[in-house]
Amino acid sequence: MAVFAAMLVVPLVYALYLSLFREQLVGGRSFVGLANYARALGDSAFVEGVLRVSLFLVVQVPIMLGLALFFALALDSGRLFAQRFVRLSIFLPYAVPSVVATLMWGYLYGPDFGPFTQIAEGLSLPAPPFLSSDWMLGSLMNILTWEFIGYNMIIMFAALRAVPADLYEAARMDGAGEFRIAWSIKIPAIRSAILLTVIFSVIGSYQLFNEPNLIQTLAPNVIDSAYTPNVYAYNLAFTSQDLNYSAAVAFLLAAGIAVVSYVVQLTTQRRARS
Repeated sequence: MAVFAAMLVVPLVYALYLSLFREQLVGGRSFVGLANYARALGDSAFVEGVLRVSLFLVVQVPIMLGLALFFALALDSGRLFAQRFVRLSIFLPYAVPSVVATLMWGYLYGPDFGPFTQIAEGLSLPAPPFLSSDWMLGSLMNILTWEFIGYNMIIMFAALRAVPADLYEAARMDGAGEFRIAWSIKIPAIRSAILLTVIFSVIGSYQLFNEPNLIQTLAPNVIDSAYTPNVYAYNLAFTSQDLNYSAAVAFLLAAGIAVVSYVVQLTTQRRARS
């Protein structure tokens, strides 16, 4: 509890305190109340970053969780060859630190030295513009999907292993096929695990930082200092030295994450009751 308070509670309280003040060249620190929050709500850079990660969430999360669910169901069926090897192979990317994974994909995306570019040149085709403004968001989605399919698959697979096998046997006796069993029994039985992965993915999407921050060195004209809200807050604090406004941006982002997570949970619970 002492470590929790020192490492989380105290910094949060101090950040909240900072967000209510403004540093001025004349007069020093002055209390401004919610002015920093109002400024953030009208800040086009912050709003555009939030909209960008919202689009990222809407597109990337369903793809990632859909693939994770597919692999979990495939593993649970017990019909895969070398099942342990397949499970480990899918999970292995999650064991790679995000910094290393991003550097690896940055090398693969490289327009001058990347293998995709070399293959395209060998086939006399134009190099795929992975790091262009039109492709960048999709390139980041690919990195995050590669990283976290295995993590979400393990959560779903563990939940599937806890479902009583008697339910499957009864369904087969009633003439249900494997697809029908998966759709009508397995997926509803692990709804809570799926909801957990959705909430984790929502939080992770809005906290996107490592990947765009590292890829920025390869595409500085595409990824700016406000590409995502987390990158924006970081640059405000450590580049612009505007700690007060950065704290307000961070708290607004946290509030948005809490609201979206609650809406997702409430919507899922209502669908389950109906």
